[in-house]
Amino acid sequence: MVTVAQSENTGPRRTVHHAEAIAWLSAQDLLAGASVITSLPDVSELPTLDLDGWCRWFEDAAALIMNRVVDDGAAIFFQSDIKHGGLWVDKGALVARAAARTGMGLLFHKIVCRKPPGTVTFGRASYSHLLGFARRLRPSLRRTTADVLPDAGFMPGSNAMGVNACVDACRFVLAETNTRTVVDPFCGWGTVLAVANALGLDAVGVDLSTRKCRKARTLSIDLHTGRAAQDGPA
Repeated sequence: MVTVAQSENTGPRRTVHHAEAIAWLSAQDLLAGASVITSLPDVSELPTLDLDGWCRWFEDAAALIMNRVVDDGAAIFFQSDIKHGGLWVDKGALVARAAARTGMGLLFHKIVCRKPPGTVTFGRASYSHLLGFARRLRPSLRRTTADVLPDAGFMPGSNAMGVNACVDACRFVLAETNTRTVVDPFCGWGTVLAVANALGLDAVGVDLSTRKCRKARTLSIDLHTGRAAQDGPA
């Protein structure tokens, strides 16, 4: 079961677990009352795996996440395609394969610009996929939002999920689900957690890096400026 830190005030709560994400997820039952917003690591972040091994790991990790999401919740992934050995790796396709395994359907597929349109990049695409999945949830057409986000927004780290993308994902959770906790099992610097709290949602994060956990516990986002409001120790 998901746990959140107890607080004396009535504001949104945040808990960050210093743990390995797959082990943590495997120890959980359904994430009651929660949706997941996350970004799975690149092959470069798992140096013990070759490309084929990483692709299998990635798909299995996405499937594990989806299997922990309740029927009235959503699993949302922010993924940037990478080039490996001269060929592009389509992370959106890997997540879609995991969804097919777990009986989830695609709610939306947005493109998030990490760099201005027209930018030439090498090794990592200038865009990211923002993909939302669920089993029974069907979003209201009246609340449909843009398919393309022209700017990912402030990123506290070079590979972090941009604030604008986090806001879009968290607002979807608020508008379209009954869940009021956001879980990010690969939380990194904590952008998802900070935005979730800023929008009134409880947040639970997991990361293997002690340094990133420290940052993820203290990062605060000012939604008016779209940037960090308060930096804790790095």
